Amino acid sequence: MNEAIDNYASGKGGIRILGTEDAAVAAGNAFRTRLEALGLADRIEVHQAPTSNAYAVTFTVAADHAKEWAPGHDTTQLCETLGLDTAHNRVDLEKEILLAMLLSPLAFDFPGAEELAASVRIRMNIVEAAHKAVLAFNTVEAERPADYWTYAEATGFSVKPGKTLIAALQKATQPDETNKRYSFSCYRATEDVTLLGIAQELDNSNPVLGAQLQRLWETRAIMSGEFHDVFLREYGTMEAPLPLKFYVPGDRLWFRNPDEHSSDVEGYEGSWLFYLGNGLFNNFWKPEQPFTLRRKCLEIYHWRHGTYRNAEGTLHIDDAVIDARVAATLADPEEHERIQAQMLKLREPRGVYIDGGCIDATRECVRWVLPTSADLALPER
Repeated sequence: MNEAIDNYASGKGGIRILGTEDAAVAAGNAFRTRLEALGLADRIEVHQAPTSNAYAVTFTVAADHAKEWAPGHDTTQLCETLGLDTAHNRVDLEKEILLAMLLSPLAFDFPGAEELAASVRIRMNIVEAAHKAVLAFNTVEAERPADYWTYAEATGFSVKPGKTLIAALQKATQPDETNKRYSFSCYRATEDVTLLGIAQELDNSNPVLGAQLQRLWETRAIMSGEFHDVFLREYGTMEAPLPLKFYVPGDRLWFRNPDEHSSDVEGYEGSWLFYLGNGLFNNFWKPEQPFTLRRKCLEIYHWRHGTYRNAEGTLHIDDAVIDARVAATLADPEEHERIQAQMLKLREPRGVYIDGGCIDATRECVRWVLPTSADLALPER
């Protein structure tokens, strides 16, 4: 049993509201009211206690229900177990998000009920935007709608004056009637979908920060490591990894390619995407075919079989070969289970390729964003 699972058993997981005793208790009561409205309050345990630097009100799913709903912290079956229709019902999506967080082996900390509600709304925004995203895969060239975006090597894609960041992101990631697909890498695609989810929330709950974000993106884009540091909070570690099947809708996550040779192909080092809920992960290139966890593991495993060198000696991957290999494996239950046993394991550290799987130890979620508690600090130009 890893440290993360031990944390849940000792009451250190779930959702934790922190503050002065009066503020934390008041926020806890507000959150309890929301749980009652969702019909979840009678399945939840609440603990109140001081911590080293604040008073904490902690909410977790009662142990007997946790074992029934998410054995081994497997949240991928929540919708099926509880009969939730998260693809068509926003209230059900909110329920799944909250239940997954309440089942977390590591605590999700919030300075108040309002910040918790904003976090849930951002996750819902991300899930909905990821469902709608339809993109063309390209790790070398990138493009955006020319009427909304301009590009410079030093600043990346910036929004043109007079265009809103929200509309620009929607136009780039969600095809209109022309069905034009713009080229993205999977990593950059997750940045734009995350940014859209944040911008939509700021538009309503923190317009001052939203205006700052708009002005910044009119000057330059925040990308890669800086994007992670500014906007995201990573939970779980290699030393205390999250359970293999623990995911919260709206999480950004990475599947690692554990094959050293094919991982040298640009863009195939791994796969960045979002957990949509209901056991599904988004597929930017074929959104009508979202991935199950097992299907994603199978695709990544077969990348090694589609790797080849072109006439110039550059490594590439033939997606048609991957599709054929996946189909063949699905028709061979014994081989399918052998591959799953190999892939459904924790990934190895960077640079190590021995016998690890493709599951990362961590997940990523958005920082706090409300005016009184935001820890999302935008850089100056």
